[in-house]
Amino acid sequence: MSSYRRLIFASVSAVLAAAVDDELLAKNPCKSRSVRPPAPVEPRVRPWTAERVFAIRSALPKRYQAMVDIGERCGLRQGEILGLTEEHVRFDTGWLHIANQVKVVNGHLVFGPLKRGKERDVPLPRQVARVLREHAEEFPPVDVSLPWLKPDGPLVTKRLYFSLTGGGAVRRTDFNTRMWKAQGGRASPDGPRARNVRAAALLRVRLPRRWREHQGAQLVPRHGDPGFTLRVYTRLMPSSDGRARRAVDGLYEGPGSTSDGPEAAPAE
Repeated sequence: MSSYRRLIFASVSAVLAAAVDDELLAKNPCKSRSVRPPAPVEPRVRPWTAERVFAIRSALPKRYQAMVDIGERCGLRQGEILGLTEEHVRFDTGWLHIANQVKVVNGHLVFGPLKRGKERDVPLPRQVARVLREHAEEFPPVDVSLPWLKPDGPLVTKRLYFSLTGGGAVRRTDFNTRMWKAQGGRASPDGPRARNVRAAALLRVRLPRRWREHQGAQLVPRHGDPGFTLRVYTRLMPSSDGRARRAVDGLYEGPGSTSDGPEAAPAE
């Protein structure tokens, strides 16, 4: 409907513009500052299949593969993954506490609060916990010091799960260009077209809608709009976090993971 309204508005505006050219009108009402054209239509999200996600994951350097699991299975934003600290991963309870992110301000890396400043907890599925443990064994978390909030802010040190080979925080734009576009794109069924996809898309993919509805599972909602949350997520509560864990664990059984590892979430 939104695209239809925009088409009508554009057609009416063109007719009125012609009337102005013919001196039948003094000005085009559609150009008035008090008139707002219909908002543009948001592109429809087409979630990737699990097979596609795992294929792209395997094409990335091993040091960064677990980023895909956390982003796609736990719903973290890219900056939140890059800022994931050792103290906020709670293997004993099966939860991630998301409290900060790594971002770029005026060309400099800084630690900063979450979007809208809202900390949150998200479920840590058992299989994702296993992946994260294995990642930490091969690439142990390192202390990274960055200014807080702005380049001249106070220096803060956090023990990050994801870092550069020689230490230091990962710059999102470098990761997108050198890792995701360069290597993840080659593993995509779309071939070269995948390189034109927005770089952050890899870490923002969601489980396929039909599969999600069939499983009756969703990740914990994090939207700032309470109305949106009520419209979309109410049917999944309560205990949606338990269903999300079970759904993700089931998904990992498909690609043929070896050992489930230690239990990361309490029995339900």
